[in-house]
Amino acid sequence: MAMGETPITITGNLTGDPELKFTAGGAALAKFTVASTPRTFDRETNQWKDGTAAFFRCAAWRQLAEHVAESLGKGTRVVLSGRIRQHNWQTPEGETRSMLAVEVDDIGPSLQFATATVQRAQRTTPTPADTDPWAGVATQPAGNGPAQTDSDQPPF
Repeated sequence: MAMGETPITITGNLTGDPELKFTAGGAALAKFTVASTPRTFDRETNQWKDGTAAFFRCAAWRQLAEHVAESLGKGTRVVLSGRIRQHNWQTPEGETRSMLAVEVDDIGPSLQFATATVQRAQRTTPTPADTDPWAGVATQPAGNGPAQTDSDQPPF
C-alpha cells in the first residue's frame, strides 16, 4: 500500500454474483458490490434492528479476481480489505463526476455464521516446457550415441 492511501476493512454481503471481465492486455477484473448493514439490539422491543445499509462498489484484479468469481456468489457474507479509490470523469455534457470505490487487496467468506472449505489454488506460472515449443524434441549428442528425447514419444 502506498503512502497516503486510505485502507478499509468491510464486512458485508455480496449484492450479486461477481462480474468477471478481462482487459485487452489479458488481466482479469472482478467487479462486485458489498452491502454492509449495521445492526443494533433494541432492549425495549427485545429485537434486532437494521440500520441504513452502505453499498461499496469493489474491484479485484488478476488472480484474486478469478478466485473471487469462482468462489463467491450473491448473498455470501465476506470480509475484505482494500483501499478506497476516487474515480473522476466527465460526462458527455461536460459535467465533472466522481465516485469512491474499493480496490480489493484480500477477501474471503465470513465464518461468523457459516463454514468454508479451503482449497489451495494451483499456480499458473508457465514451465519452460509450456513456453518452449521445442522442449522434448530429439537432440543429437556429441559423438556417435543415439538421439535423446525427454520422452519416448516422437515430438510431432
